[in-house]
Amino acid sequence: MAKNILKISDDFWNIRGSYKIGGVIDVGTHASLVRLAGGKFVFLDSYTLDSATRREVGELTSGGKDIEAILNVHPFHTVHVRKMHRLYPDAVLYGTARHLERFPDLPWSDLRTEDPALHEKYAGDFDFSVPRGVDFISDDQNVHFSSVLVFHRASKTIHSDDTLMYLRQSLLTGLLGMGDAVSYHLTLAKALEKRAGAARDFREWAGELNERWKDAENLCAAHTAALLARDNQGESIHTRMVKALKKVEDKLKSHEKKWG
Repeated sequence: MAKNILKISDDFWNIRGSYKIGGVIDVGTHASLVRLAGGKFVFLDSYTLDSATRREVGELTSGGKDIEAILNVHPFHTVHVRKMHRLYPDAVLYGTARHLERFPDLPWSDLRTEDPALHEKYAGDFDFSVPRGVDFISDDQNVHFSSVLVFHRASKTIHSDDTLMYLRQSLLTGLLGMGDAVSYHLTLAKALEKRAGAARDFREWAGELNERWKDAENLCAAHTAALLARDNQGESIHTRMVKALKKVEDKLKSHEKKWG
């Protein structure tokens, strides 16, 4: 299997990619290939596949013919959208409102990835969640907090872009006290809606998510790393998510002091 493909189960593969800030610092990105219960496949997110990865995806999907859809779940992850569509032009293309605005020439489905109707369409395989209390598409082009989070029930895997992150243990993260931890994206304070009740809405959403997805065993995060059950030597994903919410409580309280 190509070195950048993580096989999480017989139905879920996470493809790790490269994304360099300023062409220098590689913060990584990802996409996931998922086999649905009915046998067809969908991509979560877009990434320009290299030849080895494209070959393996082709072997799984009958040369791409079994890929029924590409679901772009982060409004600001747009770099690879056009190339992904060229690779698999017959797959139904779903995007957020921002995707449709940026690429009006592409054959987008009328359903957007943040729409409840799309979530219902794939409810047999996935549970979707859109964060509350934060801007889904921020006016600040540097605030990439929010995305549509996806939970694949069969493999017990969360696919997250930016919103939930996982930092591996390393010398640097150890020194900073940040390693081997699940956390919310650092732009949360800027992403919170500037209105009364926004912090409460986010807190309640995150708490509900922790309970809805409490049996999650794998977390695939875009710009950091994947935490898989087979490699997890620490606490469960659920416990880590509960702690992640506690870590941002000061930010939420600060917002409440200002906005109510």
